[in-house]
Amino acid sequence: MSTDDDLGAALRFLTSLLDGAHRATPDELIGAVSRAGLTMGWEVDIHLVTFDQLRLVPLTPEREELGLDTPAGEAFRTMRAVHDGDTSWVPLVDGVERLGALRAVALTPDRRPSEHPETLRWASILIGHLVAVVTPYGDVITRVRGGANRTVEAELLWNLLPPLTYATNDVVIAGLLEPSEKVAGDAFDYAVEDGCADIALFDGTGHDLSSGLLTSVALATYRNQRRRGADLIDCAREIDRVLLEHTDAAGYATGVLARLDIVTGVLDYLNAGHPHPLLVRDGTVHEALDHSGRPLFGLGGREATAGRLQLEPGDRVLLYTDGITEARDSDGTFFGVPRLVALLEEHGGTPAPETLRLVVRDVLAHQRGVLQDDATLLLLEWSPGGGLDLLPV
Repeated sequence: MSTDDDLGAALRFLTSLLDGAHRATPDELIGAVSRAGLTMGWEVDIHLVTFDQLRLVPLTPEREELGLDTPAGEAFRTMRAVHDGDTSWVPLVDGVERLGALRAVALTPDRRPSEHPETLRWASILIGHLVAVVTPYGDVITRVRGGANRTVEAELLWNLLPPLTYATNDVVIAGLLEPSEKVAGDAFDYAVEDGCADIALFDGTGHDLSSGLLTSVALATYRNQRRRGADLIDCAREIDRVLLEHTDAAGYATGVLARLDIVTGVLDYLNAGHPHPLLVRDGTVHEALDHSGRPLFGLGGREATAGRLQLEPGDRVLLYTDGITEARDSDGTFFGVPRLVALLEEHGGTPAPETLRLVVRDVLAHQRGVLQDDATLLLLEWSPGGGLDLLPV
């Protein structure tokens, strides 16, 4: 096929996809994708990663669930296309957030998807974006990914979270939380604009709906103050005031707030009774960020102090909740900070979201797959000119 024919086929595919998806409900999206695939001579379908990032589940009911040790899982994990004869698997992404994998199968021997890599790549990006766009308008996509089994507490918190992965030309932010169906009191947030990256992690006390309510109030107050232009200390003061006023000191939350100057790499951070963040530099955990402190949010008390750190290009800063380090094995042994450090160093060469997936996998294995507390990670990476490993190839 000539280059002109190739381009024409790609345009027909993309046009069909956009026209078909423009007014599609979430459950109709797979039909639009399938019809678009036929313009290329392909059978195309979607597998979405579950919220616990353990399985790839088909949006087409008659397909089989797949593990992450399959060719589909390899595409998801590595962000690279995997080809096997007439069949190709490519990572499905919204921006840089991994949503699953896309399968394309040639309907005739002369239409192998592997021979049309650019069209495959465009498809993975556009279809991933369409999945994200239509998700809020129905329940099928959330249900397929495991959302139907959530507790009320988990439903509350998942609907407050930003996308699990975000990247600019200079910053990568990735978060992950477990147990995905029963999380009660952990949540994170971030915002990137005007040369700054703001991140925050909260852990409300308790393991029930009251814990989720505490965390949601803390997160909402943080967003409210951040959007008003407040600095970290003022954000912390208002979070403390709101929780104190509305719980009569009966409920409180720990947390970390941080702000990165993307141009200079200067990181300011504030810790409210939370585990100290960890700095990963050159593949090694360099230090704990312990030059900041104030009482837990909701208890009132003395003025906060903020810490400051000069990052170097490529540095990563990990925020985590105590459900990570306090996960226990059958003998009651904590997962612990040293084990977390070892995993960060072992997986330091992988992209940020994959690093978190691997860490959480080991935390779950340590506690036999059943966590007794929420376990949440939030990773900030300052990589001027980086983040390319998060794009499908």
